[in-house]
Amino acid sequence: MDESIRFYHDIIQYFKENYINLAFILVFVVVGFIISNFLQKRAKLRLTKKSPNHITANFTSQIVGFVLKSIVVFSTLYLLGLSSFTNKLLAGAGLLTFVIGFALKDIGENFLAGIILAFKSPFRLDDLIEVTGITGHVKDINIRETIVKTPDGKDVFLPNAILLKNPLFNYTLDGYLRYEFTVGIAYENNPTEALKIIIDSVNNVEGVLKDDKKPFITINELATNSININVKFWIDTFKSTRRTVHNNIRSQVMNDVVKALIAGGFSLPASIVEIKNYEPYGDLKLNVEQK
Repeated sequence: MDESIRFYHDIIQYFKENYINLAFILVFVVVGFIISNFLQKRAKLRLTKKSPNHITANFTSQIVGFVLKSIVVFSTLYLLGLSSFTNKLLAGAGLLTFVIGFALKDIGENFLAGIILAFKSPFRLDDLIEVTGITGHVKDINIRETIVKTPDGKDVFLPNAILLKNPLFNYTLDGYLRYEFTVGIAYENNPTEALKIIIDSVNNVEGVLKDDKKPFITINELATNSININVKFWIDTFKSTRRTVHNNIRSQVMNDVVKALIAGGFSLPASIVEIKNYEPYGDLKLNVEQK
C-alpha cells in the first residue's frame, strides 16, 4: 500500500517539475494524430486509384492509421520518461494478448475476418448481397463490421465474422441480375398467343438483356382458375448500378406485360371465392353494408 502511495506521489511531483515539457508532448500527440489521419486519408486515396475494390483500400488505410497512431502513443510514453514502462508493456504484450484474446474474442475474430474479406474481395462497394436472410447494398467495411443498406433504407451493421462463416450471396458480382414474376390468364384464352405477346413486350423494355441472357417465358402452373405464366429476364447491373434503377426496369416490364395482355383481349382473372349454402331449403341471406 505504501508503494502505491509513493508511486502516485512521484507522478504528481513529475507533473509539477515537467509541465512545460508535458505541454510540448501534448502538442506532439495532437500533431501526431493529425498527421496520422492525413496519411491514412492519403493512403486511402492512392489505394483507391490502384485497387479495383474500394473496400480493400478503405480497410487497408484503417490499418495504416491504427499503426501510425500506435507509434505516436508509444513515442509519447518514451518522451514522458516512461521508457521502462513501455518496455514492460512490450515485454508483456504476449501475455496481454493472451488475456485479452479471451476477453475480446469476438472483436479479434471480427478483425481477422475483416482482413480476409478485404483482401479476398467477395464483394465490392454497392454490391447487392444477402447473408443470414439480410439483403442489401454494401456501403463500407471497417475493422469490426460491414455496413449494409437494405432496400427499405435500413443500415445494418453486420459483424465481419458472420459474413465469413455463413453462405454469402452476391447478386451483382458479375454484373448480371435476374428478375422473375408470374402472370395468370384465363383458361379460355390462347396461352401460345399470350407467350408471344409477353416475349415481345419484355424485349421492348430498355435495360432487358436480349443476347446470351435473353428473357425466358414458360407456362409455370395450371392453377384452379388461371394458367400461370412465369417470366424471367436479366439486366446488366454495371449499366444500372442503383437499386432504384433495377426496380424501375422490373416495374416497367410488369406494367408493359399487363398492358399488352389486356390490349390483346386476354382476361387476367382474380382469385375466385366459393360461397356454400348449408341450408338447402332456405333462401341465401346476404348482408351488404354500405360505408
